[in-house]
Amino acid sequence: MFQCRQMAAGGVRLVNTPAHLILGAAAFSSPNRKRSFWAAILGALAPDVSLYLMASVSIFVLGISPNVVFRDYYYSDAWQSVFAVDNSFVLWGVFWVVALLLRRPLALVFASAALLHLALDFPFHTHDARQHFWPISDWVFESSISYWDRHAHAGIVGTFEVALSVALSIFLLVLYRSWIVRGVVIMLLGAELFSSSVWQFL
Repeated sequence: MFQCRQMAAGGVRLVNTPAHLILGAAAFSSPNRKRSFWAAILGALAPDVSLYLMASVSIFVLGISPNVVFRDYYYSDAWQSVFAVDNSFVLWGVFWVVALLLRRPLALVFASAALLHLALDFPFHTHDARQHFWPISDWVFESSISYWDRHAHAGIVGTFEVALSVALSIFLLVLYRSWIVRGVVIMLLGAELFSSSVWQFL
């Protein structure tokens, strides 16, 4: 079983989710494929939904301290068992194959964006890593490089992440003429820049 462990001092950066959404949309959406932008956005968001839901309910509904949520609950067997499901390469891979076989392009975009999210998460989680190969294995890869922990090279990873997010946001703004889509891209980039500027000081 995945044992409950304490998070190291310094907090958790919640998250580079905006970057995941930007990357997913840039990689898998196209103005020529109707609704593919939204499928990519939702797919890139999917692996983080359970975390946001459980953390939001715990903090805003149950009144539990964020420190308790992210230092204790996050590492509990119960929470990690949920993360194992929506962060599983195996399950998302099955979803992708089914979408391909059934010729469902939007579902394929959705699954592809989710898999890209996991592929980008995999090398950048240290002690907060997840069981990416569940249900085949409960093995956890604890990288020496983190996207949020400044003691594990987060400064370098974060700088590259922001630069890539800016470049791909510009790409999307040029690619799409829809002001709704452009507005979403600008908001995501703003969220990414705000997240990065705040957490580099924590």
